[in-house]
Amino acid sequence: MEAPELLRVWVLAAVALGGSRATLPDHHVLPDHRVSSETGAVFVHELERDLFQEAFLVGHEDDDAAPITFQAHLRDHPDLPRWLRYIQRDPHQPAYLYGCPTATEVGTHTIEVLAYNRHTYETAAQRLVITVVPAPGGDPPYQGEFLVGNRNVEELLPAAAQEIFLQATAGVWDQDDLHVINITSALDRGGRVPLPIEGRKEGVYVKVGSHGTFSPCLASAASPQSRFRCSLGQQPLASCYDTFAPHFTIRWCNLTLLQVWPSPTASGPVWGSGVLEEDGDFQPPTDAPPQDLLPGFLVTLLVPLAVAVLLCLLLGHLMCCRREGVKKRDSETSDIQLVHHTTIHGDTEELRHMASSRDVPRPLSTLPMFNVRTGQRINPMPSPPDGARVPLLPQ
Repeated sequence: MEAPELLRVWVLAAVALGGSRATLPDHHVLPDHRVSSETGAVFVHELERDLFQEAFLVGHEDDDAAPITFQAHLRDHPDLPRWLRYIQRDPHQPAYLYGCPTATEVGTHTIEVLAYNRHTYETAAQRLVITVVPAPGGDPPYQGEFLVGNRNVEELLPAAAQEIFLQATAGVWDQDDLHVINITSALDRGGRVPLPIEGRKEGVYVKVGSHGTFSPCLASAASPQSRFRCSLGQQPLASCYDTFAPHFTIRWCNLTLLQVWPSPTASGPVWGSGVLEEDGDFQPPTDAPPQDLLPGFLVTLLVPLAVAVLLCLLLGHLMCCRREGVKKRDSETSDIQLVHHTTIHGDTEELRHMASSRDVPRPLSTLPMFNVRTGQRINPMPSPPDGARVPLLPQ
């Protein structure tokens, strides 16, 4: 019996034993969605909950507010591309894919999105095809990065919020061609998670670019004098009115101004048609000429051997030819010390000679009380019997 038939029999048996019809979660496949993005500009795509909710509502009309969570990854890869990020605070809130593609990301990226219905465990899949094209005017040479302290990253991703921020930026930059380059959460830049207090936000870095120069206001806010005031805990210098207030709280001490110059692109190889010209013969590459490996072998063998010989000669010279010697030691020692040493040495030899030539009995402590070899017992002190001098071993 084949595997599908076994599965069908198992399902029917489970329904018969349970007394009710088994309900399995459904999987829906939505049509592909194609979007485009330019290098040097922020890319934001909202995963619309309504689109996936319509797929979940088939047969479940009363479940129009189910929580939905998303999972996104690059096709045939476990994670997203390095330039793309995903954010969703709550299953009842929308999800966003955002990032800033660079020149190395030009091409087509296929993102597979999977949505989960937390009530019915249904899933819906959709492929998001992102086409990254190079910007017509290239990257803007003047870029400024602002830290917004009273916002989370998902609050600045909608187009309306970005337009309001650009209007506020134009008030201090005095340029009309401003556009958002990138939006990054402060947590991704090493910031700390805020306390769970009302009004505390994680902070957002917003990078804005323009082809016009920086205004005197921004230049003074990023000057060395302003950096010094920030190190002292004071407000930086600002020669203009803060047009960001009260919607956005800018941390002016974290303002960064960059001036990017376009790098020259090297010309790549010119590819032909791949077809040989008329009367042209294909010339395959010839074999490599034989190489003489003897010099390399000799160098590999003789150089370490020569170094070892030199080290042995140096070590032998230090150990044998650099010894101090008795004559040199005596010549560097004072006469009084030599006489004192000679006197001690002579007296010691004389005492040893006298001790070996004297004809006196050996000390009693050196005489054995019991001969292990013959079994003879010897009294070390032949004297009248005395209680204090009675030997320990019986006679």
